[in-house]
Amino acid sequence: MELGTGLFTCQRRPDEARSMSDLYAEALELGRAIDDAGLDSAWVSEHHFAEDGYLSATMPTLGALAAATDDIEIGTCIALAPLYDGVRLAEDAATVDLLSDGRLTLGLAIGSNPREFDAFGVPREERVARLEDRVALCRAAWSDGPLEYDADFHDVPPDVSVTPKPADEIPIMLGGKAKPAVRRAARTADAWCAPSSLSLAGLKKRVEDIRSIREEEGLEGDFDIYVIKHGFVGDSREDAWNAMREGYLYIQRRYAEIFSGESVDELSADRKRELKDQAIVGTPAQVTAELETYRAALGDDIHVIFRTYHPGTPTADMRECIYRLGEEVAPNC
Repeated sequence: MELGTGLFTCQRRPDEARSMSDLYAEALELGRAIDDAGLDSAWVSEHHFAEDGYLSATMPTLGALAAATDDIEIGTCIALAPLYDGVRLAEDAATVDLLSDGRLTLGLAIGSNPREFDAFGVPREERVARLEDRVALCRAAWSDGPLEYDADFHDVPPDVSVTPKPADEIPIMLGGKAKPAVRRAARTADAWCAPSSLSLAGLKKRVEDIRSIREEEGLEGDFDIYVIKHGFVGDSREDAWNAMREGYLYIQRRYAEIFSGESVDELSADRKRELKDQAIVGTPAQVTAELETYRAALGDDIHVIFRTYHPGTPTADMRECIYRLGEEVAPNC
């Protein structure tokens, strides 16, 4: 099992006084801590037009993380593919991959927020088609020589050679939990990322579906499974939960707004209990034991993105959690 963390969103909660510059500096500080702790990966996330400043520019942020780190995988979890110009996405991803010496994984999804699509002038009914086109266009752009691809949503001549080229093939990871999204990842991507809301039983069912499809259709090559779980490491379950609670519940309320396009003033008590049950919190031994259930169900070759970045949580607490993950959890996973 591999173990990474993030997802850096650089949100400023209403009760915070820090500047946005401070929050971006915090992301780089924590990125260096992830590298120093010996963890496997660090991730950024994307949304737009948020009052709290939710990170929107994934590629510049990853470029900064590439310069701040030496060994860890870096990536988008998840970039909203339909909102990108396909050629520019291919160029920017290749640049980040070169800056990081081949450490980039490009995670993509279809997106959902109506406000984002309206502001970008992208019809929501084209989300799937645009995602599929972005994947094909990136692969064509990164190959040697001219593009030789007639993009559906970008009027670019096929004889154009998009530069720079990455040093090697950049892995593409697709997100989503619905059956069509999972099967799309199995057929067209190098990896699938499971959202944190999926139960272990639901996750196991989808992984079995992916492996079955790839075997039945003779799809060769490695295919990686990433699993997002929110959590925190502390001296006890109560200590870990208290450290992450406010930031975790805040970001979940914001996600409820982002995904629905409607204002959400407060999460229900039932929803808060559900979210607490979904989080993996506790001592290093307790966190390790819970992560072991995922290894037992899915196999050794999964990559857990243990989401420890919760907006407003003190930087020192998140840094300490990262080091404990690297020193006391990862060696036992």
